Amino acid sequence: MPSKTALVISAHAADFVWRCGGAIALHAQMGYEVTVVCLSFGERGESAKLWKDPGMTLAQVKSARRSESENAAQALGVHDLVEFDLGDYPLHLTQDDKFRLVDVIRKVQPDFMLSHSQYDPYNTDHMYATQVALECRMIAQAWGHEPGQKVLGAPQLYLFEPHQTEQMGWKPDTFLDITPVWDRKRAAIECMEGQEHLWEYYTRVAENRANHFMRNSGGQSGGRKAKYAEGFQSVFPRTVDAL
Repeated sequence: MPSKTALVISAHAADFVWRCGGAIALHAQMGYEVTVVCLSFGERGESAKLWKDPGMTLAQVKSARRSESENAAQALGVHDLVEFDLGDYPLHLTQDDKFRLVDVIRKVQPDFMLSHSQYDPYNTDHMYATQVALECRMIAQAWGHEPGQKVLGAPQLYLFEPHQTEQMGWKPDTFLDITPVWDRKRAAIECMEGQEHLWEYYTRVAENRANHFMRNSGGQSGGRKAKYAEGFQSVFPRTVDAL
């Protein structure tokens, strides 16, 4: 039986760690093959600590961020880390870049996808990445694009939590208990040395979302307790056979 798969489209090297590292580790533990596409290393706008070192160069920052993301991916059990290296601030994809992403989507055939909130005035790279994810998901479904390739079905796209939730119009409708794999997410978080200031912040986010998980888990997850959780917003309606 083929493995189930999931695909994360991350604007920068660390985004997949903070925002859905628990989902990655949990599904990897369940046997999913999780592919992560990092569109950029976040070398210009997401690496302030590294840039504070005298004499730092762009190549050095990219190399450091590459190592951090690869180490984090290994800690989480990522099946395949695909690094597009397109630059950030601003992030921009050409049509060829988009078609490359479509090829990845069709190759992976994900059961579900993950990307950023659809609005982020603090970091337009984030919302641009999700715009691209939606566009490429659409192209991957088109029978007329590269006829002969296997087309994509209709995987759910979950939007993971942004940094300034209230400003983004992001409203979670799904909470995932990541307590069993929290140690793996925390290990991945600590791989991101260039953004050490966010380690404790995203630990607190996971603790807060665990409270929301418990508040809503009565008839859905047996009312079980959770210490750490992640929240997601689904883009598309979900089809069910029973409520």
